[in-house]
Amino acid sequence: MAETDAIARAGRPLDLSLSDAELEARREHVTSFIDEQLDAAGVDDAIIALSGGIDSTTTAYLAVDALGADSVFGLVMPSEVNREENMSDAERVAETLGIDYDVVPVEPVVDSILNVLPGIEPDVNTETEPLRMAVGNLRVRARTVVNYFYANQRDALVLGTGNRSEALVGYFTKYGDGAVDCHPIANLYKGQVRQLAKHLGVEDDLAEKTASAEMWSGQTDEQELGLTYETLDSILALHVDGPLSKAATAREIEVEPAVIDRVRDLHAKSAHKRRQPPGPEPLF
Repeated sequence: MAETDAIARAGRPLDLSLSDAELEARREHVTSFIDEQLDAAGVDDAIIALSGGIDSTTTAYLAVDALGADSVFGLVMPSEVNREENMSDAERVAETLGIDYDVVPVEPVVDSILNVLPGIEPDVNTETEPLRMAVGNLRVRARTVVNYFYANQRDALVLGTGNRSEALVGYFTKYGDGAVDCHPIANLYKGQVRQLAKHLGVEDDLAEKTASAEMWSGQTDEQELGLTYETLDSILALHVDGPLSKAATAREIEVEPAVIDRVRDLHAKSAHKRRQPPGPEPLF
């Protein structure tokens, strides 16, 4: 992930909106998928990390739809850089859905690791690169450790909250939020996640809130990516997933070719995140 000051906006973004019938089909498809994943694993319960963001909120609604509230357990895992509003929204989602949840602060876990690392002073210069990025990813991976402690304790699966847009450009932490048992909304672009959320009855203030991984203070997804999700979704659908050339895509949504180059570069450089760790081919 690399931060940039400029945010590219599509002049004419592709219309990726889904009809009510299409949204209902996706709801049924995802809820069946969740149910099948738990059946295949021979477990009855699911763990989900609730951030207050639209991806985890939508996944939680779908999980309760698929499994029932009694079979879904939420984890709210604040750190020192999380906005209090987001943590309140995370608890609000759990309470609206009627699922049990725990609040587990992860900053003590992060500090305990930083305190034993040679040459690292946890309270000094953690907001400058490259340490800021390293500490931000450490916070995400600490949450994964907690997720799997609860999953092992409860004999449950960990549901991921990653969407298609973020997966295709590697906008997730390897062995962090990417380390889950399944990704129920992995086939939906970010804008379609927002549409499905509203279809499921998620309140507008949650469905429309600014996306942020909150790896450090003041972070937003679009600022770090350097383009809006509307632009990103359009380029992915037309060019990375779709058949159009760079030039045709640039004309279609009225953006500079350099913006498409940026998305292509993010997609290529993050390929390792979408694969299992490689090993040598067998000799025999």
